[in-house]
Amino acid sequence: MESLGVLLTALIDPYLEAELDRRFKLFRLWELPPAQRREFLRENAEAIRAVVGSPALGADAEMIDLLPRLEIVANFGVGLDKVDLRRCRDRGVRVVYTPDVVTDDTADLAIGLAIAAMRRICDSDRYLRDGSWKGKGDYKLASKFSGKTVGILGLGRIGQAVAKRAEGFGCPICYCSRSEKRHTNYKYYPSVLELAANCQVLVVACPLTEETHHIINREVIDALGPKGVLVNVGRGPHVDECELVSALLDGRLGAAGLDVFEHEPHVPEQLFGLDNVVLVPHIGTDTLETSKAMADLILENLEAHVSNRPLLTPVF
Repeated sequence: MESLGVLLTALIDPYLEAELDRRFKLFRLWELPPAQRREFLRENAEAIRAVVGSPALGADAEMIDLLPRLEIVANFGVGLDKVDLRRCRDRGVRVVYTPDVVTDDTADLAIGLAIAAMRRICDSDRYLRDGSWKGKGDYKLASKFSGKTVGILGLGRIGQAVAKRAEGFGCPICYCSRSEKRHTNYKYYPSVLELAANCQVLVVACPLTEETHHIINREVIDALGPKGVLVNVGRGPHVDECELVSALLDGRLGAAGLDVFEHEPHVPEQLFGLDNVVLVPHIGTDTLETSKAMADLILENLEAHVSNRPLLTPVF
């Protein structure tokens, strides 16, 4: 039987790369300069039948069109904004992803970012390390997280996990989603603007679509207000980054904890000097345990595809 040719778009995880290389015929796209990648795809188009995409580089329409024998796209993550789902569907290309296994880490980080931003953990760490505690005295007072109303934009798997964790801190929960969820006692708001106006911590955890691009705009940020906290563990383009920077610099927003950015890996340098902002480089699922679980799920889906068995986590 012909070995499955798999294109890995980025060095996502060393274990995943090694296992793909062991089980299939692996093509490493990231090793080539961007200017040479199109020609590489043309040269290997007959051999590549699967693509394993990263959160930064998935399978866009151009890539799909350059691969006439493409059968399946495996997305390392739960966000599908880097995969052209319409083109895949039109071509009959199967798509799988890694839900569930990413939920806990992402929800943990959301709570961690909120607490770190409100308690000024990163800035107070710097205060101690640079000798200011010894030279200037105690650090300034910060804000508590416990008991604050937490608004969640997107009450899917991750949103529900964030809510469960926040409840452990005595936080009332409200949410905005595409529809009101049954079997929950959380307060529902039909618009993100209403949600922002009625919470103190706003957590973005919804999928990135055309409708949710820049859903956190100036109006929403102003509704959250100068004592409000924005946490984004969704996707960078959910937030109008220019408006976010402006609001933080002007004091119209109290604090922010950000795992994702609009133009990754580029981050607005105006944020670097702010003590009320916590910035991490898209590490939502980056733990040893979850990375391996995601890799195993990708591998199991590809093995199922080759063996004509049902896919484990299909999008379609």
